[in-house]
Amino acid sequence: MGTPAGSSPRTGGRVRAAVGAFGEDVAARHLAAQGMVLLDRNWRCDLGEIDLVLRDGRALVVCEVKTRRGDGFGTPAEAVTWRKQARLRRLAARWLAEHAVTPSEVRVDVVAVLVPRSGGPQVEHLTGVC
Repeated sequence: MGTPAGSSPRTGGRVRAAVGAFGEDVAARHLAAQGMVLLDRNWRCDLGEIDLVLRDGRALVVCEVKTRRGDGFGTPAEAVTWRKQARLRRLAARWLAEHAVTPSEVRVDVVAVLVPRSGGPQVEHLTGVC
């Protein structure tokens, strides 16, 4: 299998990381514009990582951000499998156990960011995926 356009075997990981970080920035700004408050970013524990943790009113939102430069391997949102959703639920429980927050609701959202070759990023926000 070849490397993505614009990367080499040596730089492919750095390119993916940069694209991912860009997508998280886009997603964080998009969600803030919707009135959400960012509480945590790239929170890690032994179970994995949560890209964004936000407050939406009285709800706690655990947000997975998927960024792609094209849809040749499917849309960004399609990359969030049932297995990833189950991990996000476990991560949400762990985050809550480690923080003094008592939300009335906890939900998992996905923000899919498509970064085309020309034009601005396209953002799709899926609310309450699991």
